[in-house]
Amino acid sequence: MRAVRQHRFGGPDVRALEEVADLRPGPGTVRIDVAAAGVHLLDTTIRSGAGGGPFPPPELPMTPGREVAGRVDALGEGVDVRWLGRPVVAHLGAASGGYAEQAVAPVEALIERREDTDPSAAVAMVGTGRTALAILEEAAVTAGDVVVITGAAGGLGTLLVQATRAAGAFVVGLAGGQAKLALVASLGADVAVDYRVEGWPERVVSELAGRQVNLLLDGVGGDTARAAFELVRPGGRVVLFGYTSGTPLPLDAGDLFAHGVSVTAAIGPRLLSRPGGIHAFAVRAVGELEAGRLVPVVHPPFPLADAAGAHRALTGRATVGKVVLAVNNAAVSDAAAEAPGGAGVPDPVIYR
Repeated sequence: MRAVRQHRFGGPDVRALEEVADLRPGPGTVRIDVAAAGVHLLDTTIRSGAGGGPFPPPELPMTPGREVAGRVDALGEGVDVRWLGRPVVAHLGAASGGYAEQAVAPVEALIERREDTDPSAAVAMVGTGRTALAILEEAAVTAGDVVVITGAAGGLGTLLVQATRAAGAFVVGLAGGQAKLALVASLGADVAVDYRVEGWPERVVSELAGRQVNLLLDGVGGDTARAAFELVRPGGRVVLFGYTSGTPLPLDAGDLFAHGVSVTAAIGPRLLSRPGGIHAFAVRAVGELEAGRLVPVVHPPFPLADAAGAHRALTGRATVGKVVLAVNNAAVSDAAAEAPGGAGVPDPVIYR
C-alpha cells in the first residue's frame, strides 16, 4: 500500500509518499481501506516537532493523521464478522496512520456510516464535528445570545455558525476576505465581518444596532481574539477552543475582574477528561450529518500524494472548511453543492 511517511521533523516537505507493507490488524482491531483522511492544524505542529498538544511526541518514522473514513476490509482476532465490508469512519485518537491507503483502528473506535454518506463529509464530522459539539455543550447557546465566532470560515467555525444560528442566536462571523465572508453569510450568519480590515470592531458594533455581544467562541487567539473579547458585555461568556494565530487570547486575572465575564477552554485536558469520554460526541456528530442538521464544509480534497500542499494551504490560511486528503480515488459526492468562492479561495464543498 501507499502511505505518507515522515522520518524527521521539519517543514511540509519532510514527508514523502512511499510503498510500504500492507497492514495486518491485531486482536480487537480492523483494517480500513481508506477513502478519505482528515488533516488537522495539530498535524502541522506534530510534523514540525513543536509538540502535539495533549498527545506525546511521535516516534519516527511515522505516518501522520488521526481521522479516516473508508470500508473495513480485514478483521483481527475476536472482531465480529458483521464488520467486514461495512462503511465506517473512525478517529484514531493519539495513534497515527491516517495518511495512507490502509489504517488499523480498534473496533470500539468505529462508527458505521450510511452507504450514501460521503467519506470526506464523515471525516469532517468524526474529529472536527465532535469538537464542535463539545464547544456547543460548554457554550450552552440560547435564542437570546448574541454570538461572535472567530475563524468562522474554518472547519469548526462553519459548524458553529450553523449550530448557533439554529439555536436562534444572533450570529456574527469573523473571517478574512470576501470569499470567506460570502461563505459565512451563506451558512446563516446575521453579520459577516472581515477581521483583516482596520476598524472591524466598530463595524461589528454598528451592525449589531444596539445589541450587545454576550458570547464569544474563539479558536484564533492573538490580537483578533483580544479585540473580540473587548466586545463582550459584562456577565457574558467566552469559550476558547484554540489559537490558530499562534498565540492564545491574551488575558490575566485583572481582565476577568474588570470585564466581569466567564472564560472556559472547551478542548485540551478539559475535553479529554470529560466523564464518559469523547467518543459519544463523534457518534452524535456523524448522526447530525446524516440527519442533515449539521452540514460540513470541506475544502476541495487534496490527493494523498500532496499532503505537503494540504499543510501549506492550511497554515497559509488559504483553505475554507475542513481539509481532507482523497485516498484510493475517493471522489466528492455528486450530491454535494458548491458555495460561493472567490479570488484565491477555491469553492468549498457543502454536503447538503
